[in-house]
Amino acid sequence: MPLYRDEAVVLRTQKLGEADRIVTLLSRYRGQIRAVAKGVRRTASKFGSRLEPFMVVDAQFYEGKSLDIVNQVETIGSYGGQIIDDYAAFTSANAMVEAAERLTSEESSPQQYLLLVGALRSLASKEHDSSLILDSYLLRALAIAGWAPSFDNCARCEAPGPHSAFVMQVGSVVCQECKPIGAVSISTQTSDLLGALLSGDWDQAEKASESSRSSASGIVAAYSQWHIERGLKSMPHVERA
Repeated sequence: MPLYRDEAVVLRTQKLGEADRIVTLLSRYRGQIRAVAKGVRRTASKFGSRLEPFMVVDAQFYEGKSLDIVNQVETIGSYGGQIIDDYAAFTSANAMVEAAERLTSEESSPQQYLLLVGALRSLASKEHDSSLILDSYLLRALAIAGWAPSFDNCARCEAPGPHSAFVMQVGSVVCQECKPIGAVSISTQTSDLLGALLSGDWDQAEKASESSRSSASGIVAAYSQWHIERGLKSMPHVERA
């Protein structure tokens, strides 16, 4: 069987038989990988703990017909333990890996891989509030997938902002003259925060008020649910500040 090696993030695992697991990973160069990790549920397993959700690994695989087989695993980023110990980080991380699984396929997507690794690292090290990290991740992941939102000019007439209406289907703010029925009203502060989260302007994002953060989180959750097929089951469980 052909061998290959890649960096990957563990998205989820499921039991297989008495001692094995099926592991779903997002790799750097091969997209999603589903592989069998043999014997990892035994206490004597050499790399069982390295194949838990949120871990970043350098792994070697045997290529199989339907499922590959994990042969070797080395830890690159041990984020699982730190994330699991913090409930807010844990629920945010679950939403992230679910979104990553929905937004990627077996095709290579280094941008999605690097974005997820950076977000998990930030959660584990508590660089920012977990809600802000999650919202920033979702906006950027959707942008990479082809649904880039805009919080500057009006999507219809290109009138410069700020604007106080957001159209979920379009993923953009619109001016009062172009505002359709059903558009969501947002404040200038919320729009500014969403733009900061999309661009990674953490100085501005962390200055936002609690009300702006709450409003922005609602917009991000709704926008994610709109574009990700079947929605994200993890989102209702996310703990918000």
